[in-house]
Amino acid sequence: MAGKGKGRAGGNIVLRREEVVEGGHHGGAWKVAYADFVTAMMAFFLLMWLINATTQDQRIGLADYFAPTNVLSHASSGVGKPFSGATVNAEGAMVSSLGSVQVMPGKRPITMDPDEDEADTQAQPRPYRNDPETLTRPDAQQATARPASDPRPDATTPGQPETGPRPPTAEEIRAEQERQERAAFEAAATQIREAIQSDPALADLAQQLAIDLTPDGLRIQLLDEDRSAMFASGSATPNERARALLLKITPVLTKLPQPISIAGHTDAAPYRGTERSNWELSADRANATRRTLLEAGLAPDRIRTVTGHADRDLLLPSDPLAAANRRIAILVQHTNRASGQHAP
Repeated sequence: MAGKGKGRAGGNIVLRREEVVEGGHHGGAWKVAYADFVTAMMAFFLLMWLINATTQDQRIGLADYFAPTNVLSHASSGVGKPFSGATVNAEGAMVSSLGSVQVMPGKRPITMDPDEDEADTQAQPRPYRNDPETLTRPDAQQATARPASDPRPDATTPGQPETGPRPPTAEEIRAEQERQERAAFEAAATQIREAIQSDPALADLAQQLAIDLTPDGLRIQLLDEDRSAMFASGSATPNERARALLLKITPVLTKLPQPISIAGHTDAAPYRGTERSNWELSADRANATRRTLLEAGLAPDRIRTVTGHADRDLLLPSDPLAAANRRIAILVQHTNRASGQHAP
């Protein structure tokens, strides 16, 4: 017994308890942050690509589509707040019309007070007679009805087509075209007279130039005078004075689009020769005038006819041998009378 007690006292039993603390998992936190960064960068580059790949109008449409809507806003507002972001404390808010209720007049007829006198009600006119709702009412149809003697069509009759401006007739179109052409011819005649009078070398030839308006168009005649002929006797070549006069007339003729007829005329004196006559002479002079006009810049397709009349259309029938009967007539024809017309 003594031995057992001694053995217990001699040996100390030490119990060591170690507390194991499990460490935290620190290996995945950076992955979350990196994923957020990559996502943000992808969104950023996607935004940059969209901005570069769209037009200004498309970007405005996308912005309007994603903009917050608010029924209390007075108009489209980028802030998405009532009254376009203004508050009662903002400067000028008390006098601003943002978000205020506006009363706009409609098309409904003004209703009368049922307590008013019936005679006053009939005497007062009803507004908005053209309103569809008003036209369907029996009293409105009676008020808008016209007398039977009025020839104008009633616009309120069901099924009646609405009448518009009457289109012009062919006669009215032709009359308006002739009026415009006459005004253009008068302006051209004034320009020719002023051009000749302003040229000292041609001023003395103004009395040999006859310009008048005929039913066929604008007629310009170059007349011979005693001791001042446009062509030499028996010749079809215009002299220098005649050429200068034609060159002065041509710029005004080029501004007109109508066709041109050229006619040559002679006096009643017989042509000296056996092979030619006044017919050939008048036709050759008209053709020489045509060539001079073309050399001065007149378009070839403007010439419609070139004719010679000899002494069959005298300017002074009472004096068949007068120098004025020897002439060249240039006719700028009316457009609607150009076909079938002979040169003067």
